[in-house]
Parts: sequence; structure tokens; C-alpha cells
Amino acid sequence: MSAQTPSASGDLLLEWLNEDAGFFYRKGRLLDSGSSPYQQYEVWETPQFGRLFRLDGCFMTSERDEFFYHENLIHVPAIAHPAPRSALIIGGGDGGSAEELFKHPSMARVVLVELDERVIEIARTHLQAVHNGALDDPRLELRVEDGLRYVRELAPASGERFDLIVLDLTDPVGPAEALYTPEFFRDCKALLSEQGAMTLHIGAPVFQPARVRQLVANLRAAFACVRPYFLYIPLYGSLWGMACASDRLDPAELDAAQVDARIAARQLARLQHYNGAVHCAQFALPNHLRSLLA
Repeated sequence: MSAQTPSASGDLLLEWLNEDAGFFYRKGRLLDSGSSPYQQYEVWETPQFGRLFRLDGCFMTSERDEFFYHENLIHVPAIAHPAPRSALIIGGGDGGSAEELFKHPSMARVVLVELDERVIEIARTHLQAVHNGALDDPRLELRVEDGLRYVRELAPASGERFDLIVLDLTDPVGPAEALYTPEFFRDCKALLSEQGAMTLHIGAPVFQPARVRQLVANLRAAFACVRPYFLYIPLYGSLWGMACASDRLDPAELDAAQVDARIAARQLARLQHYNGAVHCAQFALPNHLRSLLA
């Protein structure tokens, strides 16, 4: 195997997975960068992924591979639900999760709560291929505020319930850390409808095993049914974990034929990764993951 070698480390965008391992991509052209009150941001035009978005030096999304993350984060719980009508996204200011939710014909309302208004501005300017207009969909209520406050104070006061809650967050460090605790997960559960489910990403099991184990334990402290599932995400450089949590809904109960039938009935368009076989395969855990999550 041979590949062109980058001329210098200055040509590379690097991210560490832990203290001993990381990965890189060639930079290309810098389109935008700066600091918001919450984080540093960069937008690059890269050879591998096209437009690529980073926060605090971590890869968030790209226009060429976003479907690995967004399709599986959204459709695993959404397909398991008989007819999701409402959803709450905490984070997700790039609009990719909202776009996938709006593919379901029953979806009537999505509330997107993003802490950093600059992320939404960047998405509107640079990441149209990620959200495909979802940020301007009339079914979307866009709120720029603290997701923790919204879940604990504002949403309970309104009495609203959601069929799906999506935690489309940065890693559980800094401002996002409080949104991965058992207490916050229980607050989210209180906002779910009877058959509702919550979904989130939980990290890289090979490089961040303690994080993955702890987050699954935190979910199990709040929900009766927790289903971790795993897939490779190119931009994140590793096998990556997600989880669906609910008291009533279990996406692992569906077989491939049932998933494909629901995809067809709902006329879900432009799916590049997710299908019935993929849905089932992601719940088939190899022995090392079974041991990690036991």
C-alpha cells in the first residue's frame, strides 16, 4: 500500500483520541475561523471531506461524511417509533440531525436548542450540504440558549412532551459535561412521551473505553432499556458508539425486514448508509464490547 505523504505536519489537521493515539487529515483551505463566547471554531475546504467544521480542535462534521453520524443517530430510534411527531435536539446547530428528522412524514415539530449562536451562523454560511435547508424548515423552532436550562426549567414549565430527544453534543468535557450525567438523563426522560426515546453518541470504545462504559452506566441509571450500538465514522477516525435509551421503545426488537418496510412506507429519501441490515448489525456486539459494557 502506498500513499502520498504530507510535506509537513503544518499541512495537517490533527485530533487526539487519547494521550497515545490520534489521526489527521490534510488541511486544504481555511474558510473561516475565530472564537465565540464558548469555543474556538474553524471551517476548512479539505481534499478528503470537502467542507469540514471543527470546534476547539475537534472534528464536528463534514459535508461528505456527515451521513454516517446523522443517519444513524436519528433513524435508529425514529424508525423504531411507530410515528414520531415531535423531537427535541440539544446541540446540533449544524442542522444535520434536524434534516434527518424531517425526512419522517409524521414529524410535525422539532425544537433545536443550541448554546452557541455562532455555530448556527456557520452552518447557514458554510454547511448547506449538511443541513440541506432544515434550519429554515417551518416545522423547526430554533432556540439559542442553554440546553440544561431548557430541559430542567423551560420545557417542564410548558408541559410539552417529545417523541424523540437527540443529544447532538460535543464530547462530555467542559460546558457539555453536565449534559451527560444520570441527573440530566432523568430530566430528559421526564420530557418524553410514553413511547419516547433519547439518542446520543457515547465515544470511541477502543480509545475511550472508560468514557463509553461510564456513559452507558449513566444511561442505565435513568432508563429501563439502553441499547448501545456501534459504527465506523470516517471523520472521527474510529469505531464510534451511540446509544438509544427509553423505558418502552427497544430498537433492537426490529428485524431487518421490518426496518426496510418502515423505510419504504415512510419514503425516506437519500439514505446513504442506514438500512435494515445496518440497523440490526449495529446491535451485534463483538465480545470485547460485551465485556466492556457488561
